[in-house]
Amino acid sequence: MKEVHELLEKLGYRFRDESLLVNALTHSSYSSEHKMPYASNNERLEFIGDAYVDAAVGAEIFMIMQDAPEGVLSKNRADVVREESLADAARGIGLGDYIYMGKGEEATGGRNKDSILADCFEAVIGAIIIDGGYDAGRKVVLELLGEKISLAVAGKLRNDYKTMLQEKIQEKEHDIRIRYNTVSESGPDHNKTFTVEVVAGEKVIGRGQGKSKAKAEQEAAKDALSKGVK
Repeated sequence: MKEVHELLEKLGYRFRDESLLVNALTHSSYSSEHKMPYASNNERLEFIGDAYVDAAVGAEIFMIMQDAPEGVLSKNRADVVREESLADAARGIGLGDYIYMGKGEEATGGRNKDSILADCFEAVIGAIIIDGGYDAGRKVVLELLGEKISLAVAGKLRNDYKTMLQEKIQEKEHDIRIRYNTVSESGPDHNKTFTVEVVAGEKVIGRGQGKSKAKAEQEAAKDALSKGVK
C-alpha cells in the first residue's frame, strides 16, 4: 500500500489532523481484522461525505442549469453521484492503493470494487469537511467530479467512456484493475496535447489524445471500447 502523504497532492488538500484521513481510508475489514474499535473504520465519515457530495453536486448542477425542472436536476445529480461514477473518480486518484484493508478483502480484489471505492471516496470528503469545513469539501468535490458534472449537464454522462469501459471489463473479471498512464505531453503550456494509454491489468488496451488529461483518458477508453473490449 502506498504512503498516505502521497494522496494529499492528488486531493489538493492539506489536513490539519491527518488522523482523519487515515480514518477515512480504513475499511471495516481492516479494523475487524486488527480488533480495532468500530469508530476507527470509515463508515461514520462515509455517512457525512455521502450527504455532502449529494448536496455539493446538486448545488453546482442547480447553478449551471438555471432553467431546468426539478426532475432533470435530480436525474443529473443521480448520474454524477451513483456508485460507478464515484468509483471511477476514486480510480482517477488511485484511491484504492491507499486503503487500509483486511487480507481477505484484498485477496478478493477489494481495492478495485466499485462499492469500496465509492464509499471510501465519500469518507475522504467527510474527513475533509470535519477537518476544514464545507468550503474545503466543496472545492475538492468539484475538482474531482467536475468533469462528470459537465458531462451530466450536457446529457453525456451515460456516454462516459471511462465508466462504460470499467463496467464492461468488470462484467468479465471483477477484480481486474484499470489505470490511465500519461505517456507524453507536447506543445506550449497554453496549448498542450496529452497522450494517454489505458491499461487493464498489465495490458495496454487503448490510446487517446486530448487537450487535457481528462479528455485524453476519455479518448483512450473510447478507443479500447471500439476495439471490442468485452
